[in-house]
Amino acid sequence: MAEEAILTDTSVQDQWGQICNQLKAEVGDTAFESWLKPLSVGSFSDGVMNICVPTRFMRNWVITHYSDRIHKIWEKKNPAIKNINFIVQAIQEESRSLYNPTCRSLLKKITSTPAPQNIYQSGSANIFANNNEGTLNDSLSVPLNPQYTFDNFVVGKTNEFAYAAARKVAESRNVSFNPLFLYSGVGLGKTHLMHAIAWHIKQQDPTRNIVYLSAEKFMYKFVRALRYKDTTAFKEQFRSVDVLMVDDVQFMGGKDTTQEEFFYTFNSLIEEGRQIIISADKSPADLEGIESRLKSRLGCGLVADIHPTDFDLRMGILNNKAQQLGVELPTKVAEFLAQKITSNIRELEGALRRVIAHSQLLSDKEITLDMTQDVLKDMLRSYDKRTTIDEIQKKVAEHFNISVKEMQSSRRARTVARPRQIAMYLAKQLTSRSLPEIGRKFDRDHTTVMHAVRKVEELIIEDASLAESIDCLRRALDA
Repeated sequence: MAEEAILTDTSVQDQWGQICNQLKAEVGDTAFESWLKPLSVGSFSDGVMNICVPTRFMRNWVITHYSDRIHKIWEKKNPAIKNINFIVQAIQEESRSLYNPTCRSLLKKITSTPAPQNIYQSGSANIFANNNEGTLNDSLSVPLNPQYTFDNFVVGKTNEFAYAAARKVAESRNVSFNPLFLYSGVGLGKTHLMHAIAWHIKQQDPTRNIVYLSAEKFMYKFVRALRYKDTTAFKEQFRSVDVLMVDDVQFMGGKDTTQEEFFYTFNSLIEEGRQIIISADKSPADLEGIESRLKSRLGCGLVADIHPTDFDLRMGILNNKAQQLGVELPTKVAEFLAQKITSNIRELEGALRRVIAHSQLLSDKEITLDMTQDVLKDMLRSYDKRTTIDEIQKKVAEHFNISVKEMQSSRRARTVARPRQIAMYLAKQLTSRSLPEIGRKFDRDHTTVMHAVRKVEELIIEDASLAESIDCLRRALDA
């Protein structure tokens, strides 16, 4: 009791506050906010100071990285403290004050009976579970497409390396390549391979905890955790998985805070031997707006690219898809489609489905080359003359007497900003590129493209002269 008298409520608050200030200066704001700020002082007995930690994962991390330093600082301030014990105990937001009576009272009950040095309490404040988002997999993962399996993936020269790497990772219980980084252009099969890996692992071992989601959903979850001040639950969820799969990681470009959290999550899982699988539209070194240290981590495993399809692969895809749909596809029709539609697999399969639907809706009309050409005439016309963003930028720049370099610059003068908005609007109207892809061509974020499109749509209604200019540009690009 004499030792306990040394530490009054006031002295504990003062000392812990001083320790926190010193740790914050040493480790930096980000690490302090993530790992040390959630801690709360508990009871003191027999030379042992108990500190409440919200989750088991955080407890392990704090013990590994900060416990020795906390002990040394506090022992120097008060020699009565011989040891520090970190106890897992969920603490509600309203009771997370320093040396709160609720935590202290509960911990005194724990320390009053013999117990092992490492004490755990069940439960964790979890904003995701409280909002009825279900179990870990249900709340984090996006649904897997049952058609995206290895059995349905057509292998050719352009994708055989990526397929072999994906298959190896899916079949190996031990980490083979960590991370596995898949990249390709739009619609070439990287998402199919990601889903196939997840399906295969689930079939081999249903107990493994797999999370598959897009980079955008990862960002949404992180921002939501920040809003509700519950990043601890976020960290606990993502860092307790066996296999983490993140699709389209390029969308983290320019999102520095999200990248930092993903970086720590990445490192934590790698250190524990968990498998990470990433996909993007470019190689790690070429990703725009991604920090150098994260690029380095993404490229430290196996990087596998999927090249654009060749004629033989497109033929194989068409015949495989026709077989799945129970349709006999004439060789001449398959060859025609494989020669004409070369951009990506999605558009190729979409064209085939369109032809099949037309045939079946017209009383099982036979699929012929003439019928295929007639059904797809609008699509084929666009392939014969496909407008690019570069062509749009050049044409708009000429029309408004500015350079393409000025259009891509950071200048906000109306003489440059308005043509830039018009070029973004036309890019959205005349190409199949996504908003982020259009934004990158102008060195802008996708939200800027959205604003530009809305602005031009308003101006077309208000300004007849501008509407005429845009119509003139459209005709010139379509010519």
